[in-house]
Amino acid sequence: MSTHASHTKKSGLMDWLTTVDHKKIGILYLLSGGFFFLIGGLEAILMRIQLIKPENDFVSAEMFNQLLTMHGTTMIFLAAMPIIFAFMNAIVPLQIGARDVAFPYVNAVGFWLFFFGGVLLNLSWFLGGAPDAGWTAYAPLSTSSEGHGVDFYVLGLQIAGAGTLAGGINFLVTIINMRAPGMTFMRMPLFTWASFVTSGLILFAFPALTVGFFLLMFERVFGTHFFNADMGGNVLIWEHIFWIFGHPEVYILILPAFGIISEIVSTFSKKRLFGYSAMVFATVLIGFLGFMVWVHHMFTVGLGPVANSIFAVATMAIAIPTGVKIFNWIFTMWGGKISFTTPMLFAVGFIPTFVMGGVTGVMLSVPAADYQYHDSYFVVAHFHYVIVGGLVLGLFAGLYYWYPRMFNRVLNDTLGKWNFWLFFIGFHLTFFPQHWLGLMGMPRRVFTYMSGQQLDSSNFVSTIGALLMGAGTVVLFINIIVSASKKNIASADPWDGRTLEWAMPVPTPEYNFAQTPLVRGLDALYVEKTAGNGKMTPAEPVGDIHMPNGSILPFIMSLGMFIAGFGFIYANWYAAGGGMGIVLITMFLRSVIDDHGYHVHKEEVEADIKGGRA
Repeated sequence: MSTHASHTKKSGLMDWLTTVDHKKIGILYLLSGGFFFLIGGLEAILMRIQLIKPENDFVSAEMFNQLLTMHGTTMIFLAAMPIIFAFMNAIVPLQIGARDVAFPYVNAVGFWLFFFGGVLLNLSWFLGGAPDAGWTAYAPLSTSSEGHGVDFYVLGLQIAGAGTLAGGINFLVTIINMRAPGMTFMRMPLFTWASFVTSGLILFAFPALTVGFFLLMFERVFGTHFFNADMGGNVLIWEHIFWIFGHPEVYILILPAFGIISEIVSTFSKKRLFGYSAMVFATVLIGFLGFMVWVHHMFTVGLGPVANSIFAVATMAIAIPTGVKIFNWIFTMWGGKISFTTPMLFAVGFIPTFVMGGVTGVMLSVPAADYQYHDSYFVVAHFHYVIVGGLVLGLFAGLYYWYPRMFNRVLNDTLGKWNFWLFFIGFHLTFFPQHWLGLMGMPRRVFTYMSGQQLDSSNFVSTIGALLMGAGTVVLFINIIVSASKKNIASADPWDGRTLEWAMPVPTPEYNFAQTPLVRGLDALYVEKTAGNGKMTPAEPVGDIHMPNGSILPFIMSLGMFIAGFGFIYANWYAAGGGMGIVLITMFLRSVIDDHGYHVHKEEVEADIKGGRA
């Protein structure tokens, strides 16, 4: 990283608390998401141990409901989403040739809001009990739940969701406005396209959830009756609000995984992605159709055959652009010089696994059949084949692929393959038997079951599979520790990459590109390699580079929201007012203090280029 007289560089903890560098914020998202992933995984293993045999008493029914609620909530909102944002932060500005995101300060605010929201939610374990109404928080379960568990759920996710919404807006503006010269929309890498569509989905989906949380908070804190049928309310309002957000959320999660798989399959097949234009339009179409299918979660509530039929057709239609992607990945590999590195193994494992989840999704799209599958373990199996077999395998692939860019180290390939096989085999052992459990009538969200119902062996196998998945995750962390040694230092382009993130030295300079690159085609770096250049052609001469200053205000602002959240949960209006006061003060300070950033001077940039550091 360059340092100079015009800028005092912070060090240690203060550097991380005040950073607005997209690369460091990506690492913060990854570490936080990884931490919550471990918590969510532990909650899942505790549930599977409870279900390993009939009439088990490992945990109580009350504890099981809390584990179930927190597992789903943690994995969706606090593990999957931040890890996606980790890759978006670390990679998207590099892929489009930008020096940072459009609003670095807002980027930091988004991270700290997410982090403090997640911490607030998980503190419920130590303050009287976690939420117990399921991760969907259906009314009247959520409105009548005793204690403060659901209050922690509402306020924690409200704060974290505000951070996610800020991040989504930031990436929309970044991708629209900050692409390098020549980087047209139809030259953008597929991961950037997926991030773009995902950010659009966040922009339109998260406000619905925000409104729902406000209604639920007012119901619990102030005694309103939006969802109380006895007082003129309607419980279906919550279901509609939640799933109008909830189904686009599935694509907010899975589209970035599609983008990751597209990058990896192309790189390790040594081929341009087959049908690039079709893949782009399929991504956009999936995002569009994602808002038109939410009622397939509600086929059994009695909306009638017309409504059910409309949403059934829309649900079936979304399989078409998804199928385009599957075939295009296969055709990309066809005839390619495939290298089965760890990222490629995860990518190849992703494809058939996600297809299985998609097939059961089409089965669930038929209302008459859904009446039989609904609220059974068949739905649990389907959902996890999409989210774990799809999203999590994609995130593992992305981690192994971009780890050299993010951490300047290469993960051990042998340990990576152990990670893959343990996790992949464990996943199928866990969730494939759950299809049969559902078809045999085992309902979801039950903490035990009677013996003699032919459910014992499948549940036993499912628990063993969960333990194998846990073992695979442990191998990943061993790999990370092993890779920290100096002998695993990465080269600038360890995979012979095709896109711009591999076009700069290791470690990545604070300003990313010493000279903004000129993009001359799809797979911009590959175009330059085939032209014999070996590096990007600059689009500008060397000059001073303007950079933003770090700030502690995003951290303090988010801490204020955290304090205010406690105030609302416990009806302590002094704490609530004090916390919101901190938020307003930090906003005021940000508005009135002139902060024009700093410049990396031309001489330093030239010195970095000459020394191979830029």
